[in-house]
Amino acid sequence: MKPLLSRQVKILLVIIFLIGTTIGFMIKLPSTFRHIDKEMHAAFYFLAAGFLNLLFTERKLSRHIIIFLTLFLFGVAIELAQEYSNSFFHKRIHGRYDIEDIKSNSKGLIAYSMLWCIYVAFVFVYRKASYKQNLSDQK
Repeated sequence: MKPLLSRQVKILLVIIFLIGTTIGFMIKLPSTFRHIDKEMHAAFYFLAAGFLNLLFTERKLSRHIIIFLTLFLFGVAIELAQEYSNSFFHKRIHGRYDIEDIKSNSKGLIAYSMLWCIYVAFVFVYRKASYKQNLSDQK
């Protein structure tokens, strides 16, 4: 079956969202949302994992693991970049390096991974049952 989006379109989408995400994480969060910062981190990483898995995994575990690790490392890099930007500009343009943000990012990634594993297992069982049914129908 032909993919819905070409590889070039997928990569372009990822680049656009990466730029937007980086800018979004580097600016200071409005005070209205500061009390739910950790929840926003978890939700963002859950949705980002879903977005990238829909585009690239095709239910392959190795690709899912690569996406998980890449997003985890991206979260750590963003936290380090926030801390560096504060010292580079000699003023606080954003928050500080916060291990709690990294933990929240991980919670979102783990939650998505659990959902993804359940989905892949369900599809595997369903296809196996359908295959057996087709074999018995042919006899």
